[in-house]
Amino acid sequence: MNLLDFIRKYNFVLLFVLFEAVSMLLLFRFNSYQGSVWFSAANGGVAAVNGLYADVVGYLNLKEVNRELTDQNVALQRETELLRQALVTATSDTTLTEKLMRQRLQGYTLLPAKVVSNSAERADNYLVIDKGEDDGVKPEMGVVGGGGVVGIVYLTGPHHSLVIPVTNRKSSISCRIRGQNYFGYLQWDGRSMMSAFVDDVPRYAKVQLNQAVETSGYSAVFPPGIFVGRIRKISNSADGQSYRLDVTLGTNFANLRDVSVVATPYKAEIDTLQAKTI
Repeated sequence: MNLLDFIRKYNFVLLFVLFEAVSMLLLFRFNSYQGSVWFSAANGGVAAVNGLYADVVGYLNLKEVNRELTDQNVALQRETELLRQALVTATSDTTLTEKLMRQRLQGYTLLPAKVVSNSAERADNYLVIDKGEDDGVKPEMGVVGGGGVVGIVYLTGPHHSLVIPVTNRKSSISCRIRGQNYFGYLQWDGRSMMSAFVDDVPRYAKVQLNQAVETSGYSAVFPPGIFVGRIRKISNSADGQSYRLDVTLGTNFANLRDVSVVATPYKAEIDTLQAKTI
């Protein structure tokens, strides 16, 4: 009854609206120009409504977007810092190491070789290189790479050689702190492939973190001054009478490929003299 009363009360208005709608339909449907104007206006209105809706939804989602952007910025900052440190290491330390090593090796014969086998996952790691006796390689020759000392040749065949790297428990290389005459022996504790230690450094030696450790030259295997690594930690040796230096190695054995065998010109003479004293 209420609906009938409403229609009865506003019948003239409703009839006007109906006629207006019919006339508009006839106008825009059967007249192309008016139809295009209406279509454009309707699309514009819908687009405006959709844009307003998108703005409202976007505003309501700003909190979540800001949180995601913050997380991404933090991750990018961490990645940037890691890349910066890697770039500094690659451009300064490695380049300087290679330059100094070339200077130290002047007068020595370098036999380029490639690592064809690397048992890096074992406790006693060995390397096999593609140069042997026919190429002039002999046991107890030193092996170096772009990052510094690699190891010492142990056995040789006609075309290949077995190398004991510094990441082998049997390895023991005489080293010193750069700029000082205090020396000790570089050894490996079987843990990280990127670190070793030097024992028997006198307690009165002036030792600081990040100092370079290099070969001492107290043997005929390596000339003095070949980069080994940098001091990462200073502690007391087992007997408490000297220092133990934990060293971050300059050579990355995980992806070692190109190396050089060092042929010392006077090694045979030194070996002969040492043999006479035994």
